[in-house]
Amino acid sequence: MSSNTGGGLWDALTAARHSTLHCWVDDHWETATWAEVVADAARMTAGLRRHGVRPGARVASVLTNGPAAVRGLLGVWLAGGTIASLPVPARGMDPGEYVQQLETICAALRPEVFLVEQRMLGLLDEDVRARLRVRSWESLADTGTVDQSPPGDDEPAFVQFSSGSTSAPKGCVLTPRAIAAQLGMIGTMLAGRPEGEVAVTWLPLSHDMGVFGTLLTPWVNDWRLHLSTPERFAMAPRTWFGDLAEFGGTMTAGTSTALRLGSRIGRSTRLAGGLDLRACIIGAERVEAETLRGAVDTFGPYGFRAESLMPAYGLAEATLAVAATPVDEPPRHLTVDAVALADGVLSEVDPGAESATAVVGAGVPCAGVELSGAPADRLGEVLVRSPALASGYLDDPERTAERFVDGWLRTGDLGFVRDGHLYPVGRADDVISVAGRKVYAREIENAVDGLAGVRRGCTTLIGAADGRELTMVLEVRKQLDDYRPLAEAVASVAMAKAAVAVDDCVFVARNTLPKTPSGKIQRHRCRQLLATGRLTPLATVHL
Repeated sequence: MSSNTGGGLWDALTAARHSTLHCWVDDHWETATWAEVVADAARMTAGLRRHGVRPGARVASVLTNGPAAVRGLLGVWLAGGTIASLPVPARGMDPGEYVQQLETICAALRPEVFLVEQRMLGLLDEDVRARLRVRSWESLADTGTVDQSPPGDDEPAFVQFSSGSTSAPKGCVLTPRAIAAQLGMIGTMLAGRPEGEVAVTWLPLSHDMGVFGTLLTPWVNDWRLHLSTPERFAMAPRTWFGDLAEFGGTMTAGTSTALRLGSRIGRSTRLAGGLDLRACIIGAERVEAETLRGAVDTFGPYGFRAESLMPAYGLAEATLAVAATPVDEPPRHLTVDAVALADGVLSEVDPGAESATAVVGAGVPCAGVELSGAPADRLGEVLVRSPALASGYLDDPERTAERFVDGWLRTGDLGFVRDGHLYPVGRADDVISVAGRKVYAREIENAVDGLAGVRRGCTTLIGAADGRELTMVLEVRKQLDDYRPLAEAVASVAMAKAAVAVDDCVFVARNTLPKTPSGKIQRHRCRQLLATGRLTPLATVHL
């Protein structure tokens, strides 16, 4: 896709296509050509119009991975609507809290209708469905067509509500021009072959990486797509690489956490065939060098190459991708001192050093993207200029003015650029001030993850409001008779990695800590739950 205009976006989505979409439904794959998907979407527009969807109207939805939602996304656009993608429930969020979040967002959004898959209707009681004007995508099938009137180039077309890893969800407003530019960038980045590619994914369409990276990119490029579900992946992580082997997948994407899970399961499960992956994009959270090595070790015998791995960096405010490792280049990483890193200093050390941490590169800027603020010799806030930038946050001019400045996006992420490659380290929110010095939380959390008995990816470091104390909250693999030895091991790791003392360790059961759908712990929610006594600990150890 080469056009950077909204008209180009609609032309690309509705052009004659011959490849196929395969959606996992219940226990089987449902297949349709892209041309059939487009025709079905057009036949939903009359029903959408009867529910008030016309040019300028807002439509709320929780985009799940079913075939009706895929068609509905295009149907809303053809009817002229702006679709707002609301977050799915975070792990650890009870149903009442999730409904409250949806109602809060909809009160500000004021949608004409709230659309979900039929199977989700039962999750909302009758009163909630009435208040939010909830309908199913399936109820719109074959209701007739209206004249197509999709949003103009610079009009709102999509509002991506964040998953809320660092704050309450906020809506990034995307135009057709920005979306088209992003899809063009991804197409250039992947350098798809003339004969086409085979994309395989399970990523939720409620996440920007899912909807733009693994749904719309194959769609506009006429690639075959096998669209599984996050629920199927969660139940059986081996299905990710199993599908890649079965269907000859050449393109896929996921998170570092998901790659670790898929690789771990893969060691005990034989794949049905070899792997022909050209690009396995890894992003949405900090990428761990150990995880990349583990994937190559596990799937190398099936033909998986280090050069297939594409660590990348992006965010919803830029539609999706900002930088990515070039195709056929192995990932890069630098080993630096974690203590110095918290002070923004880059000091390369031997990998065997006690304070060593590996920072994985996210590749070079995508076509048309500029980076600023991330020098080569120290950490800085990553600033992004891109033709795919959002036009701001929905109905929030103050936050928009803070983050979108003179054509640049202030990402709030820290990183550095070395030899043209961006090395994202983490968010500024991850830097905690304690006893007058800075502590980079993720470095300590990653080190604690390696302790026996701790669930990997399930630790979070929380600083007290007065900046005097640190609390580590972590999930354990199984309950212990005595938690003090593990707490003391946590304290030793924190001192070795960052020269700081942890004051308390709060141990919780499996699947307790709130996480976003992409697997990032919601530090702000953990802090709230801890402060309000809503975390139920297995034990609390004062050090």
